[in-house]
Amino acid sequence: CFILNPLIGLINTGLAGALTSLGNANMIWLLGLILGAMMAIDMGGPINKAAYVFGTGMLTQAALSTDAAFQQMAYISMAAVMVGGMVPPIGIALACFFFPKKFTKAERGSAVSNLVMGASFITEGAIPFAAADPLHVIPCTMIGAGVAGLLAALFKCTLMAPHGGVFVFATVGHPLLYVIAWLAGSIVTCLLLGIIKKKAEQ
Repeated sequence: CFILNPLIGLINTGLAGALTSLGNANMIWLLGLILGAMMAIDMGGPINKAAYVFGTGMLTQAALSTDAAFQQMAYISMAAVMVGGMVPPIGIALACFFFPKKFTKAERGSAVSNLVMGASFITEGAIPFAAADPLHVIPCTMIGAGVAGLLAALFKCTLMAPHGGVFVFATVGHPLLYVIAWLAGSIVTCLLLGIIKKKAEQ
């Protein structure tokens, strides 16, 4: 607590400053790409949580700000965070359906639950797959989530709720484009898994 926490705090503070600088420099597309990818690196771990805390922190600052441009950047950031967190379970579930030989019977059996978790913004559904084959699964989920975050930012999709999933789609700006970004990232993850992942030992 006394040694690691201050160091991690400094890292998170520096990271938040760097991400904010990207938004202030009108590089919102890059901000969306990075936030989306961060959500899919460790699926609920410290990197994922750093992106999520940044997104919710931006919402807090937006509520206190009168700068319309900053508010939009904050809402776009939260949208990128949410879509990035929804991609890994969905992409993996799709890969289980379309590339069944890449997964064990037990893994294929969890495909439906991953669809539900992905739609509910529960990235942790991808953890068993990443733990079993991190060198192949994590790059695929990270790229797909990054694509989704990038597209959501380019489409200027916004989110004013501090959480995610289909339950808050009513608060999403440009919801149809947001769904397109979500599906595109999930399909990218699915296809990459089909190409990169080795056949599973049944």
